[in-house]
Amino acid sequence: MKRKPTAFAKAAAKLVGGTAGAQLITVAALPLLTRIYSPEDFELLAVYLAVLGMLSAIACLRYEIAIPLPRADDDAADLLVAALLSTALVGSITLALALLWPEAIAAGLGVPRFAPYLWLLPVGVVMAGLYAALQYWASRQRRFGLVARSRLVQGAVGVGSQLGAGAAGLAPVGLLFGHMLYGGAGALSLALSARRHDHAVFAGVSWARIRARASEYRRFPLLSTIEALANSAAIQVPVLLIAAFTIGPEAGFVLLASRVIGAPMQLVGSAIAQVYLARAPEEMRAGRLRPFTFSILRPLALAGIPALTLLALIAPEGFALAFGEEWRRAGVLLQWMTPWFILQLLSSPVSMVLHVMGRVRTAMALQLFGLALRGGAVAAAGLLAPSWVAETYAVTGAVFYGVYLVVIARTLNK
Repeated sequence: MKRKPTAFAKAAAKLVGGTAGAQLITVAALPLLTRIYSPEDFELLAVYLAVLGMLSAIACLRYEIAIPLPRADDDAADLLVAALLSTALVGSITLALALLWPEAIAAGLGVPRFAPYLWLLPVGVVMAGLYAALQYWASRQRRFGLVARSRLVQGAVGVGSQLGAGAAGLAPVGLLFGHMLYGGAGALSLALSARRHDHAVFAGVSWARIRARASEYRRFPLLSTIEALANSAAIQVPVLLIAAFTIGPEAGFVLLASRVIGAPMQLVGSAIAQVYLARAPEEMRAGRLRPFTFSILRPLALAGIPALTLLALIAPEGFALAFGEEWRRAGVLLQWMTPWFILQLLSSPVSMVLHVMGRVRTAMALQLFGLALRGGAVAAAGLLAPSWVAETYAVTGAVFYGVYLVVIARTLNK
């Protein structure tokens, strides 16, 4: 019983280290990026990230999160290939739309000036899908050190290209292009590792086996894809509405606030989520899923709540000092967003418990509720009180993740 928490802690520490390095690179570069690129440039990045976030969430048709679940590596390999093929399909559809109707799509998003940069989306979708599928495979194989190093590569490549392009005067395209590279950087090392260590497993993959496994785990594309799209849309659609409804670069301020407050949250949360999903099926089969999950939530709360609260207290003055006086508004928005990110920090790392326990419909219903709540509230604020759109986005985020945490706790208690 003592060895398992130690193994979990070591795996989480590796991913925390890699994520910490990547986040440190990203956050350290922000004072430079906010002086090279304008708030209006960041608003375009916010629109790009909003659309990319929704598309990349479904790029693998959610087969990637099924990779850790089968007992046999042969079955997991079939799911990995299914995820990669799904990414190619979604990327191809996105490319066709981006080439055929760029102006119409940009106008439909409420940001016509986004049209010249729409071609970046399909490439970004493919790169993000490849990385997501390969990192789940690496986590299944307990190669957490490799995943950590790949995240460092992501941070260095993404930020380096943004700074280089900005210094060359390539604004705003450099800001978008750098993030596109960030999404797929590190995928090559993960792919080479899988080829080197697991070639015998992949040698047995066939079309018949891929079809069989895709059918066996069909609840993921049929149900979890809707859940993932709703989850991403609940976060990203309001950003698009903010960009469309407000005058000025309000969406750019929201993006910078999200980046800064999201850094400490993602530092621990995403790393623990990766290790949690790799271990949760085993813990459930042993009847230990509930205590295992709550043993993770306690230290998250003790470490995360004070850190995020302190960050919020100094945010307005800190943003003006670090990023320039024109970014003070982003610090104010960070204060509004702090309760949302505290609750997300607690719920997101263990949210996969609903999938592990077979409650895919519950997870889907939660995300649809979040989309209706957040999208509806922001749209209403945009029509009735445009000056409070961003604050509405922040408050509804806290409400949603509070409900999510309650549902997770009740599910585990059954």
